[in-house]
Amino acid sequence: NDYEKIIHQRTNTTPFNLVPQEEGAGVTVRVMKPLDAAELSLETVYEKFHPSVQSFTDVIGHYISGERPKGIQETEQMLKVGTALTGVGELVLDNATIKLQPPKQGMPYYLSDVDFDTLLQKQESNVRFWKILTVVFGFATCAVLFFILRKQYRHHRERQHLKQMQDEFRQAQERLMRETNAEGGETLKNACVICLSSTKSCVFLECGHVCSCSECYRALPEPKRCPICRQGISRVVPLYNS
Repeated sequence: NDYEKIIHQRTNTTPFNLVPQEEGAGVTVRVMKPLDAAELSLETVYEKFHPSVQSFTDVIGHYISGERPKGIQETEQMLKVGTALTGVGELVLDNATIKLQPPKQGMPYYLSDVDFDTLLQKQESNVRFWKILTVVFGFATCAVLFFILRKQYRHHRERQHLKQMQDEFRQAQERLMRETNAEGGETLKNACVICLSSTKSCVFLECGHVCSCSECYRALPEPKRCPICRQGISRVVPLYNS
């Protein structure tokens, strides 16, 4: 992996003025803190690459450390005299001098080599991009929340339905036990877990539970699920008791 790091950086600034392109105009604007401005593109006037000279000891040390320097890139950039600039910032009248400086409210400060209309269109396109991105992520967030809440609501409904069925089954069992004890009879063996009056006559697949008679199976709501494990019923095999 290649990476770059700044070893040394030196900045020299010279005060300069912005003057209109029309000849004979006597209005000048003094630019303050130009390096704080965005969109400022400096022209590269000098560039030289110095490759590193490595000895055998350096090679061993670089092999151990895992880093091997390729060299030093020396670059010099400047803003040439006569460059056309568009300045957007805060204008201040100081005695007889008009100064362009960064706004105190924290608003953007621009020094660009494009004209004002192009700079404005660029900023408006950035604003539209972020607006569209915000709307897209907002809709995506709402959709995800809707599906999560819908899924939780369906699980809650299924749990309530299962609890209701279990309560009804327990009440039916208690009622049957009371009737059986009152009549002195015996409980029906292999009774259907739903009606508790008929004999189990169905094998549910793929779960394999034998818990229902054919009449109660036909009465199950769609999609049909096993009353014991709530797994979907793909097919039913009749059960014959000998």
